[in-house]
Amino acid sequence: MSNTKKKELTEKSEGLKEGIKTYLKGVKSEWGKITWPEKNQIFYETLVVLGVVVVFTLIVLILDLVFKNFVFSWLK
Repeated sequence: MSNTKKKELTEKSEGLKEGIKTYLKGVKSEWGKITWPEKNQIFYETLVVLGVVVVFTLIVLILDLVFKNFVFSWLK
């Protein structure tokens, strides 16, 4: 490899290293600004999500039974 190509590769790798360092410094500074939810909030919000999933599951089950028993019986 010629000297100019080696120099270009070295400059690019140094620029990449500096870019990564700058990025990680930014991540570290932003990490401190995060406000994490309390355990109680996570627990109750998880219960709400599970409740909504159960309700929608029951709705889909009921609709499935309706279509299965009534709608398809008309087709016979």
